[in-house]
Amino acid sequence: MPAPAPDATRPLLRRLWREHILQFRPTLWLILALTVVMAAAQACYPLAIDHAFTLFERRDVRILYQVPAMVLALTTVKALAQYGQNVLVQKVVLQTIRALQGRMFAHLMRADLARVERESPAALAARFTTDAATIREAMTRAVNGVGDALKVAGSVFAVLYIDWQLSLIAALLYPLAVLPIQRIGRRIRRNSGAMQERTGEAATLLNESFAQARTVRAYRLEAAETQRAQEAFARLYQALLGMAKSRSRIDPLLEVIGGAAIAAVFGYAGWRAAQGGPGLGAASLGHFTSFVTALLLAAQPLRALGSLNAAVQEGLAGLVRVFAVLDEPPGITQAAGAAALPAGHGRVVFEDVAFAYPDGRAGLRGLSFVAEPGQTVALVGPSGAGKSTALALIPRLQDASGGAIRIDGADVRAVTLASLRDAIAYVGQDALLFDDSVAANIRMGRPGADAEAVRAAAEAAAADGFIAALPQGYETRVGTGGQALSGGQRQRVALARALLREPRILLLDEATSALDAESERLVQQALGRLRQGRTTIVVAHRLSTVRDADLVVAMAEGRAVEMGTHAALMARDGLYARLVRTQSFTDGGGFTEGGAADVA
Repeated sequence: MPAPAPDATRPLLRRLWREHILQFRPTLWLILALTVVMAAAQACYPLAIDHAFTLFERRDVRILYQVPAMVLALTTVKALAQYGQNVLVQKVVLQTIRALQGRMFAHLMRADLARVERESPAALAARFTTDAATIREAMTRAVNGVGDALKVAGSVFAVLYIDWQLSLIAALLYPLAVLPIQRIGRRIRRNSGAMQERTGEAATLLNESFAQARTVRAYRLEAAETQRAQEAFARLYQALLGMAKSRSRIDPLLEVIGGAAIAAVFGYAGWRAAQGGPGLGAASLGHFTSFVTALLLAAQPLRALGSLNAAVQEGLAGLVRVFAVLDEPPGITQAAGAAALPAGHGRVVFEDVAFAYPDGRAGLRGLSFVAEPGQTVALVGPSGAGKSTALALIPRLQDASGGAIRIDGADVRAVTLASLRDAIAYVGQDALLFDDSVAANIRMGRPGADAEAVRAAAEAAAADGFIAALPQGYETRVGTGGQALSGGQRQRVALARALLREPRILLLDEATSALDAESERLVQQALGRLRQGRTTIVVAHRLSTVRDADLVVAMAEGRAVEMGTHAALMARDGLYARLVRTQSFTDGGGFTEGGAADVA
């Protein structure tokens, strides 16, 4: 994602202000008030020093209590104001970041699968971590920049009050830093987006390598993965080093100019004294010391203002990436005036359905079939035939590009998403679970279900036995992605979740592929009871599942080539029969070509 162009910066900041920061207006006024107090207290330090020298010259006894009291009061006021200002700034910044993260997450949760799958999980997570961190830093520095500007203004007032001639000498040098700082900021702006992309790439690689730990070790890919990681780290290193070099130019530049300003002040003050101007008596020495103090006090906020542009440019690059996500129109939208899905028993009709992937490839080409209530329809075919795509179109995880899918007479694109998805339970190929208890994972099918209903669903999915044997039973946490359970156990928990939903349509995308023969037999018995009055559409690779289906739809290249029962399609000796004979299906412990023929 490229960094914002200079002419796009102001609209970006106005949008951030309007949508997120403006609501904190009372807090911002309080921050400004505390910042003014801090700047005023700092501006008084040189004046206090000048007053102290005056009392010293006069041998005034008030030097014993007045100056210490002034210094203590100034430091106390500044410290309290600084604490309050820092806390309030962080409160505003962190609440803004939290709101941006919440909006972005909600948007991605509503986005269609094509959008979410376009980037790796690690790259998406970087939006919430890397980008959020740069935005947080930029906002904090921007708000503190107001304080720095006020501190500089206070110091300018002090030096003008003390000696306006010396002030002009210093003022002539600092503007020289403006042009190089602007150039450095533009370079950082160009590089920041690339740096964030390299960070996302490295996070993606790490996530992928650790997730595929078994494959890496089984195929002895440790060296190859290490090399791949080293290359990613090298690219990230170059991006970060470029950013560090750009940032590092700012402070030395300001340091040199600050030193030149102080040297010029010393030189001019010495020349003035040599020409018979103000001497170096106690009074003039006090003025000069307080003047240099004010100049030194202005140096730190001046350096902060000089590096502010770099931090803001990095934050703007992150903000562009965040708003780019928020501004993407959702691919799956609810039609205006959409009605709830009409009552029915789950009759599903595919009418000449077509689907094209984002890259233009055709996934489905005129797919048509009817799944009657209470029937089990099995979608079979070679890899890439479009079986899983067809299943995903029913709950509108993706949208058809042609034709129509009707449930109980209603086009799925004309009903509310909530009513459509409430009527459907889906179990996919990858039965990944959430890092929560077994009971919580099952209860996601019907939030609010009691423990008895959860247990009944687990029993129907042949999961109660192994769940009871877990250390904490139904309250056992399953780990990230369900790592604490085996593949078959994860799928049975996912199936229990679907059964708890009590849907009118049950979608199974190879959902029993990881079950052993006995577990599958128990699940199939449960499904046989639950299929009454419901439609079940299954993508299956097990012959036993296909053989028991009421309708088998044999697909190839996105079309329904054959339809009928297992026996009828075997007798036809077409695509389906060839799939069976070539052992495209498994049957628990496996079957031979002759065994398949015997079954047929």
